[in-house]
Amino acid sequence: MMKRQVNHHTVRSEKIGKLVTFAIVADLHNGPYEDMLPHLRGADAILILGDLINRHRRGYANAVRFLKEAPEIAPTFYAIGNHEWKFKQRDEYWPHVLKSQAVVLDNTYTQFHGITLGALSSAPKGEIRTEFLRQMEAQPGFRLLMCHHPEWFERHVQQRDIDLTLSGHAHGGQVRILGRGLYAPGQGILPRLTSGWYYDRRLLISRGMTNSARAPRLNDPCELILLHLKGLNDE
Repeated sequence: MMKRQVNHHTVRSEKIGKLVTFAIVADLHNGPYEDMLPHLRGADAILILGDLINRHRRGYANAVRFLKEAPEIAPTFYAIGNHEWKFKQRDEYWPHVLKSQAVVLDNTYTQFHGITLGALSSAPKGEIRTEFLRQMEAQPGFRLLMCHHPEWFERHVQQRDIDLTLSGHAHGGQVRILGRGLYAPGQGILPRLTSGWYYDRRLLISRGMTNSARAPRLNDPCELILLHLKGLNDE
């Protein structure tokens, strides 16, 4: 089984009333996940940032099992990535999603432990639906957005009153040299947005949980992120 890092990130804000920990699962691509289950157990919720399945291969058994097991550990919220809407077996797979206890956030938002939690769904160019962000940014308290595509942040999110956006999709740039990735879907060669923090800590990008590409990952370990949201006075 591949080795994955568990990386902790902390955000402090006067808008946060009490400590909330989110386990960030991005780009699992129907891969194995059993080694990560113990690390999910301390989270208040599990956030799936999209691409739970792999559109380049048939099958979705691991994704369905994860959707069964994750909500038994903690409330689970599922954002839609490009592999979800391009998946040739979508009509077979999606009923399993709807039968699961995971909450699908499809261009909408909800409230969780005082956090406004939303998701901007992946879609073909020209069909991206951002209207709900106007209502989301008007909600009181801390506003957290799941958006699978980090390259969408500047155009669709940066000018909004959204406190933090979580993304995946870039796979860390696949091969990292001197701290920079070489390629990412949607950004091409030498992508700018691949891993970690950007835009004054308003965008956090996961390197993803699995390597779904034919090319190997070099200097680019897969990761699970544990995100801790704290008030200014929390220890």
